[in-house]
Amino acid sequence: MKRLAILGSTGSIGAQTLDVVRALPGHFQVVALSGGRNLELLRQQVEEFRPLLAYSPVEGAAAALAGAGVRISPLEEIVTNGRVDLVVMAISGSPALSPTLAALRAGKTVALASKEALVMAGALVMREAREHGVQLLPVDSEHSAIWQCIQGEVGRDEIAKVHLTASGGAFRDLSREQLEQVTPEEALRHPTWRMGRKVTIDSATLMNKGLEVIEAHWLFDLPFDRIDVVMHRESIVHSLVEFVDGSVKAQLGVPDMRLPIQYALTYPSRLPNEELPRLDLASMGPLTFNDVELGRYPCLRLALEAARAGGTATTVLNAADEVAVERFLAGDIAFLDIPRLVERVLAQHQPVAGPELETILEADAWARAQARKAI
Repeated sequence: MKRLAILGSTGSIGAQTLDVVRALPGHFQVVALSGGRNLELLRQQVEEFRPLLAYSPVEGAAAALAGAGVRISPLEEIVTNGRVDLVVMAISGSPALSPTLAALRAGKTVALASKEALVMAGALVMREAREHGVQLLPVDSEHSAIWQCIQGEVGRDEIAKVHLTASGGAFRDLSREQLEQVTPEEALRHPTWRMGRKVTIDSATLMNKGLEVIEAHWLFDLPFDRIDVVMHRESIVHSLVEFVDGSVKAQLGVPDMRLPIQYALTYPSRLPNEELPRLDLASMGPLTFNDVELGRYPCLRLALEAARAGGTATTVLNAADEVAVERFLAGDIAFLDIPRLVERVLAQHQPVAGPELETILEADAWARAQARKAI
């Protein structure tokens, strides 16, 4: 039985992780849960799973959870607790970085759904994983697909290229003139996936795919010229790996995040789960693939440029995008202002190569300040 700490349990990935736990009784013990603003949902989760530890930044959390017999602990104490075997990092955005580093330093296996930790500080995160002999298990569907495709292969020198698939998000068929008028509510209607608000907006701008390119670079130790993005509207093929002999492996599945979540939780085993959907090849229809037009998706272009600049450029990219998405969802800026704001902040930044944590946090704070005050 694996003992889990699920950080971000009230978000989309965290809630679906608990769905997997429910479907596989006897395989997992939930030792700790942490949530965000949805304190009522966290209280319900605590009452159902009876963890030893819990955390919420919301004022009054301790009083709200007191009756469940759970101890309120900071995130760093949760991820380093001796009873925790596997940390599911499902916190959205930059707040995932500090507990991810703490978990790795404590020798905990981390199932990583928070790509921002690698975008902000990929070199630092992977260094900690290597030095402490810790596995970093990908939860993103695209990276889980790559991970599954390379099982049994000898090494990265056999990989010619990996192809990350992109659905194109909610606005893939709109003209630029139409994009000028779209609303946050329209942007949150993803055509194939059920995801959190931030990642759904990033999917519409394709910033999400740029962040995933950076994540793949660190997870699989691949140069950027061996990581490609291809448009795949059906979201059935989650990634492809092309090998040096010309052979290509692809991982297919219904677009349901519980599938990659379960693979990370049960690795190296696979377990039957009757609640997970099955892919019906005969009825799914044709699968289409197209090149991505960078001119249509400036956020993807900006992410690729920041990736090649390296250092704190990706930290600034991530921070500026988080603020830009917040401002769009609040109605403060238009949809097409998201890449304009990110590009403006990046243009003002001189990347620092090989940054340590203090420099990364300084760059993050600077970028957020610039993005918040930008007109």
